[in-house]
Amino acid sequence: MSRVWDVPVNDSTRVRDVRVAAETASGHAGLPPHRTAVAALVATELATNLVKHADGGHIVINLVDRLPADADRTSVQIASLDHGPGIPHIDVALRDGYTTTATSLGAGLGTCLRLSNDFDLHSTPGRGTVAVARIDHEPAVRQAVRHPPEPEARAGGITVSFVQAEESGDAWTWASADRRVTLMLADGLGHGREAAHASTAAVRELRRTAHLAPAAILRHLHDALRSTRGAAVATAQLETDTGQLRFAGVGNVGARLHTADGWQPLVSHPGIVGAAFPATVPVQQVPWRRDSLLVMHSDGLPGRWTPPNDTSLLNRAPAVVAAAVLRDASSAARPARDDTSVAVLSPQHWTPAHDRHL
Repeated sequence: MSRVWDVPVNDSTRVRDVRVAAETASGHAGLPPHRTAVAALVATELATNLVKHADGGHIVINLVDRLPADADRTSVQIASLDHGPGIPHIDVALRDGYTTTATSLGAGLGTCLRLSNDFDLHSTPGRGTVAVARIDHEPAVRQAVRHPPEPEARAGGITVSFVQAEESGDAWTWASADRRVTLMLADGLGHGREAAHASTAAVRELRRTAHLAPAAILRHLHDALRSTRGAAVATAQLETDTGQLRFAGVGNVGARLHTADGWQPLVSHPGIVGAAFPATVPVQQVPWRRDSLLVMHSDGLPGRWTPPNDTSLLNRAPAVVAAAVLRDASSAARPARDDTSVAVLSPQHWTPAHDRHL
């Protein structure tokens, strides 16, 4: 099931709730005790920062696949989202000892940076900050020289549930096979446990069919989801050898591709995977370049959300981009009306925060 821990942090009393949520999520992910302690500490530091520096925000904790080749080992992802004053100098804020309040030691972001397997953030003065940390089963190995791992793209995402329910009917995942990188987003019909059952079945099936083309994957998903209430599903597959991106979707899953020329929509076909599959599934093919970035989302986002054009954001980790899209597309005046998931595929050239500070 697509478990979600979404904790509003409006005052210091919620920091403990965030820590407990991180420990619970670590248990679901099967993290060993020493990594569970790290997840709890990182979550506590991010929640404390929301209280001290941002006048509140949200901590969203998801269970995510570490890599397509290691999908059986689930990691804990901790995202912090706020509309606070922002951080004017991120490089400075990541250094130990830097603080803007007399009650802080200035070790929070530096601690998150050192202990997380992956950590990145984006901040705009006057608009707020998004930070995302991933905690794996084993500590990260920091090296002075890095070689980009396969595959030649990265994916990230974030999922929240309607009215902060324990389970979301949305799910996303990615897989790599035969020089193909496939990103999938599934939105189970409705919300809650039964919707989550459908989207979870789609995630399992993608791991078995990632070597197929997008339309064929969707047909296999249709068979796998027949025993569920069904889902809207979209797949985007990058052919790393040819530099082509192929997109196919059935149901109301949105997708937009960003290049130097701006944003263009990729359109899903009407239908329901597992219940009302169309006779044909159109496949769109577009070039994938170093400046490309794909955003896929469920219909939990407002219908007319505005895609970002901040270059500094688009060059951040995919999970940070996804979290920023989620944050900026909704507000207290425009709350989420359904389970919501955002997934992002980007080239393998972004620079993680920890690489900037070696």
